[in-house]
Amino acid sequence: MKVCNQGFDPKFMDEHRDMYAIAFTQNVLSGRWKYFILWYLKGETRRYSDVKKFLGNLSQGSLTKQLKELENDGIIKRDVYPEVPPRVEYSLTDKGIKLLPVLEKMGEFGKEYGDTP
Repeated sequence: MKVCNQGFDPKFMDEHRDMYAIAFTQNVLSGRWKYFILWYLKGETRRYSDVKKFLGNLSQGSLTKQLKELENDGIIKRDVYPEVPPRVEYSLTDKGIKLLPVLEKMGEFGKEYGDTP
């Protein structure tokens, strides 16, 4: 199976459609901070500075990369307001909202099997 910036191996996609669907979703969510960004944006539009503050010590470059990838995949929407200083806000798209049950299921699994108090 080839999962990379160039996409998926067409032969694999044809032979293993169900596995491809899982790999596709994993590829969209790959990235250390994407799950946290999606969780933080659920139900509320947030400014870039709020997302940065929520994630703590994450570098601006890393955050920008994760946000750009989510935007390119159609998961989040980026709105820039022509103010001084510019205001940038992020929100989930309909496609992003459809990923929330995946995060909820992951949370349920972690609560049941993880080492949480």
